[in-house]
Amino acid sequence: MADDNAQPKSIADPSGRLSLRGLRVFIALEQALSVAEAARALGLSKSNVSQQITAMENGIGTKLFDRTRRPISLTPAGHALSQHAHRIIATVSMAEESLAELNLDSLPVLNFAVIDDLDASLTPTLAASLQAKLPRCFICTYSGRSDQVTARLLSRDADIAVTATIPTSMHRFQVLQILREKFVLVTARGKYSPDLDWRAQLSTLPLVQYSEAMPMGRLVSAHLKRIGLYVPRRFSFEASRSVIATVAGTGGWTLTTPLSILDSKRFRDQVDLMPLPFSGLSRQIYLINRTDELGTLPETLAKQFRALLQKDAVHEFARMAPHLADTIEVHHEILI
Repeated sequence: MADDNAQPKSIADPSGRLSLRGLRVFIALEQALSVAEAARALGLSKSNVSQQITAMENGIGTKLFDRTRRPISLTPAGHALSQHAHRIIATVSMAEESLAELNLDSLPVLNFAVIDDLDASLTPTLAASLQAKLPRCFICTYSGRSDQVTARLLSRDADIAVTATIPTSMHRFQVLQILREKFVLVTARGKYSPDLDWRAQLSTLPLVQYSEAMPMGRLVSAHLKRIGLYVPRRFSFEASRSVIATVAGTGGWTLTTPLSILDSKRFRDQVDLMPLPFSGLSRQIYLINRTDELGTLPETLAKQFRALLQKDAVHEFARMAPHLADTIEVHHEILI
């Protein structure tokens, strides 16, 4: 979070001329209509944003924003500048992407991290695609929990991440939405009837939990608290296969996602799959990379991943559990 009490660094152009940095600040404030929100999006302090806008207004000789109103609004001069600012920034972004594409040709190593639920299905496609596009590049892959995958992106141990956890400093990253999946109820075969009271049944069966050290475990635990379902803690695992195998072996239940079920499909005949009998819970999967570093490669990979997941994961889960086919869907647009 930006520290407004810290000594602000000068980011204004002392000549009063328009600068790319100034135009980016202008666009951020135009979109946020709040100095605080623009500062948060840019990772700057409010005083930095105000200083840059004031310097631009002094250089131009007129006000760009009416800051006496709430929300802040553009003046006529601001509207005139807006048309040029967006065009200039778009042109610069295209140039940066072209240069990034040229730099990819000499990229020696590309590090990729993916959540373990998707490792088996995405990593082979990733390797083949990148090998064709970057024949001289060494492709290094990692799989793990979503928080671990995102941490590798933040520490620059990964260049591209497929994860369910978005970095808090979102302005530094391009986030492409890949897939959305709803949680479903998994119970041991024949231990639960949707026609009977769900609370009474689940309260008497052992809950097999995902570890609260991982995002999915915390998400499920928080949801159970929200609906007021408190059951004894019996088991906790990090791997989906261990969770579902234990559900089958103990006559218990859990909440998990279609991707996790597909990753544990050898236990399918030992469990029942049902929609949640209470308020829904879902998670999103994203492809994330640092802004302006890999050209159009992330968008190319995102398209390939969506097509692959639609062809394989979505269709396979619909075949496995046709009554739950709407619990997993691929997205086809940039989220952020």
